[in-house]
This record gives sequence, C-alpha cells and structure tokens, in this order.
Amino acid sequence: MSIGMMLSMMAQGMIKSFWIFAFTLILSLPLGIVVSFGRMSKNVVIRTIVKVYISIMRGTPLILQLMFIYFGRYYVLKMQMTPEWMNTAVILGFVLNYAAYFAEIYRGGIESMPIGQYEAAEILGFVKIIFPQVMKRILPSITNEVITLVKDTSIAYVLSVQEMFTVAKAISASQASVSPLIIAAVFYYVFNFIVAFVMERIEKKMDYYR
Repeated sequence: MSIGMMLSMMAQGMIKSFWIFAFTLILSLPLGIVVSFGRMSKNVVIRTIVKVYISIMRGTPLILQLMFIYFGRYYVLKMQMTPEWMNTAVILGFVLNYAAYFAEIYRGGIESMPIGQYEAAEILGFVKIIFPQVMKRILPSITNEVITLVKDTSIAYVLSVQEMFTVAKAISASQASVSPLIIAAVFYYVFNFIVAFVMERIEKKMDYYR
C-alpha cells in the first residue's frame, strides 16, 4: 500500500472521528443541563430516576453501553440490524454517557454558588447572573471531559465504525507496521492540543466573571 493511499484512508477515519466528537459534544452539553436539573429536582420520582441513570452511565464502561445499545435493537426489540443503526448507536451511546458526566459537573457548579447570587438572580434572571458564573467555575472540568471525548472516539471500533483508530489498526495489521498507529497518535495529540487551546481562550474570555 502506498503512503498516499494509507493517508487517504486514515483521513477518512479522521473525519469519522471528528463527527463522532462533534455530534456528541453538540448534543450532550445541552442534554447535560436538562439532566442536572432533573438530578436537583424536588420531585422524588424524577430525582431518583435521574440518579439511577447517572449511576449506570458512570458506573459501567462506555464500551459495554455501546454494545448494549447496538445489539439491544436485535436481542431486546427483535429489530433487524442496519448500517445506519450502527452510526446511530454510536452517537446515542456517546451522548447518553457524556450527558451524565456533564450533568454532574453542571450540578456541582450550580450548587457551589452562594445563596446571595440566587437572590440577585430572582431580580435579574438566572441566565444573566448564575449561568455565566457557573460556566466559569466548571469550564476546567468541562475541558477535561472534552479532551477525554477526543480519545474515547476510538472506542467506536467495538461496533466496527471506521473511525481513526479502527482504520489505523487495520492498516497496521495488514502492513505489519506501527507507522499507522504513530500517525493516529499524532492525530489524537494535535486534536486534543487544538481543543485545549480553544478552551483556554474561552476561559480567558470569561475572566470577567471572578
């Protein structure tokens, strides 16, 4: 296999990894807010259901959750497996998992706010008073989860999704070379470097909320 062909195949894997990352982030961040409010709900039933959901998502491996969602379609619902379902299962699994982690981060940030801030929020509004300060406090934790997400996209290999790691591993095995794995490592590092840089810029812009 030529270098050009190998890089072309890996580039396609990079695109797939990016889309898993992007869709997960776009969907799990807002879902995490909803889940965090459910976690803090005064309704015992809602709070208990959300606590169980978070406990399961955080207490079991993501790889196991992906397999359960993917194969559950056939074994539980008796529905046929399709290529489209493979991609949907990956995104669904990642979103549900990361929403649980983000929910706990949001909850920690919201509950850490002084009571006086909430009194001010009653007049000026939650979005203007509480939310910016919460985001400032939780941004480092959010950054850590986002960086972890970049690396976790490689777990999609368990469902044979042709993301970066899957492609690199296949090429490495067929060519008996570690070069594809090294290229993949460089990709993940650069991707995370960019993510860390962007998040750092966002943190600096939010220095106003001290």
